[in-house]
Amino acid sequence: MPFEKTLLITGGAGFIGSHLVRLLIDKYPNYHIVNLDKLTYAGNLENLRDIENRPNYTFVKGDITDAEQIQGLFGQYGFDGVIHLAAESHVDRSIANPMSFIETNIVGTVVLLNAARFHWKQAEGKLFYHISTDEVYGSLGDTGFFTEKTAYDPRSPYSASKASSDHLVRAYYHTYGLPVVVSNCSNNYGPYQFPEKLLPLMINNIRDNKPLPVYGDGLYTRDWLWVEDHAAAIDLIFHKGRVGETYNIGGNNEWKNISLVHALCDIMDELLERPAGSSRQLITFVKDRPGHDRRYAIDASKLKHELGWEPSVQAAEGLRRTAQWYLDNTAWLERVTSGAYQQYYAEMYGEAPGR
Repeated sequence: MPFEKTLLITGGAGFIGSHLVRLLIDKYPNYHIVNLDKLTYAGNLENLRDIENRPNYTFVKGDITDAEQIQGLFGQYGFDGVIHLAAESHVDRSIANPMSFIETNIVGTVVLLNAARFHWKQAEGKLFYHISTDEVYGSLGDTGFFTEKTAYDPRSPYSASKASSDHLVRAYYHTYGLPVVVSNCSNNYGPYQFPEKLLPLMINNIRDNKPLPVYGDGLYTRDWLWVEDHAAAIDLIFHKGRVGETYNIGGNNEWKNISLVHALCDIMDELLERPAGSSRQLITFVKDRPGHDRRYAIDASKLKHELGWEPSVQAAEGLRRTAQWYLDNTAWLERVTSGAYQQYYAEMYGEAPGR
């Protein structure tokens, strides 16, 4: 039986992408989901072992900057839609090596847009969905929220590369009539996140009684979004969002970094059956990174009013579920933290993360 739709998910072996792929595979057995991933340090097929043999799933190892491969995939599979998550996404890495972010996030996005434009001569029923970040908006003061109308003001090479790709996607809509939609999300957290990010890094360091590095004064504020809520929002926007529109996706869940780390320390003390307050003793304030935005906060009311989406998981529950998942999945952690991550950790913190 032929599939109703064939979708290309770029970056589907990464953190957010793997949750989205799993959701779509389960929810739409009549869709063919093609997962294209380069399998860099942050993309790992360990994230998708449970669905790798599903009849409506195909994995392709590849690079979104490879125009010949991308054109070939469009010709081979006749994609009805693209959900584009593949990106270099770590701010610290962008400061150290901005060119890789330019190549992947900007050039790679244009390669995909060109392929869609070339193959979608009849655009009806097609959609190019570009996933972006709230970091493109810059930094907020103590009050206010980012809306879809907020002017872009990126402060790091990462956010600048994502802002550029956002503008290019919208330019292809206005110039060529390519059907697109864009969403900008806040900080994601949950299972399968690569351990360079704040929460898994802290969980792993607490487990190993290692220092907990907190930038600056620890008062930087972020909105935290449960990754499965984000995947559900992407599914909803892809199927019901208005072409040409932008939707902000946030968790309504603001935390100062130090408060989040304190809460996580207390949860870990309980889960590890350690004396209360012992994990907080591991907190170490480290030199701030350049261009560190003070506060992000998302106004997701457009998504709520137009499509009825709201986050289902708040931090008290989400932090505990995240911590428990990492404690229960140490084998996954060991497999994904070899090689490149060992070197990265040593460069960032002056020592290997050994277990």
